[in-house]
Amino acid sequence: MKLLDRIAVLLVVIAVSMSTKLTAQQPGSPSLSPKQQSIITIAAYTAKGDLPKLEKELNAGLDAGLTVNETKEVLVHLYAYCGFPRSIRGLQTLMAVLEERKAKGINDEWGAEASPITDERSKYERGKEVLGKLTGAPQEGPRTGYSAFSPEIEVFLKEHLFADIFERDVLSHAERELVTISVLSSLGGVEPMLQGHLGISLNVGLTPDQLRQFVRIIESTIGRNEAKAAQAVLDEVLKNHKSR
Repeated sequence: MKLLDRIAVLLVVIAVSMSTKLTAQQPGSPSLSPKQQSIITIAAYTAKGDLPKLEKELNAGLDAGLTVNETKEVLVHLYAYCGFPRSIRGLQTLMAVLEERKAKGINDEWGAEASPITDERSKYERGKEVLGKLTGAPQEGPRTGYSAFSPEIEVFLKEHLFADIFERDVLSHAERELVTISVLSSLGGVEPMLQGHLGISLNVGLTPDQLRQFVRIIESTIGRNEAKAAQAVLDEVLKNHKSR
């Protein structure tokens, strides 16, 4: 190969390499970060009660940069969607993982704890405001549907889920939505709730490509049927989102 040809090839290689690096460094990349992917798999395996796989994913999440408090918060958050038994078993599994890692000389970062809530309004009013921000719709008007049929559960949702839990700042709202849609997709049979939270996921900054990646992660971790159902709901959500 002539010298000029070699130089031309070298320049092409350098250009491709620089382009790849620039693409990887672009802010707002459509790909979920390793931490976000770990949040999805940890939530999914906890919801299914698959503790051996959860143990592996907890290790991977800590290695990917999740702090202990962030990981705990994932496991605490999901109890609102799949119950105390799954949440507590997840926390017990995390405790065992941390002991094993400590025995190996791995000192995991605990990270920040939740900030104190200084808002003196009632939890119901705070929760109503949080839900309004998540959905992008003011929470006014008369109760309808299940809220009218069972007003007490509407109060519980506002006061506990959207005030006590969503107000905690250890995880962002986008990270909490990843936990939520992971649990709902893994459980199955709750498509209306999944539809609502996929819409919220878009409102809090997750992109359509990131949500498509989320479905692929559900397929690789939980199964094809669960992913197929989640994809059908996501397709409907994205169609409605585009038509706005």
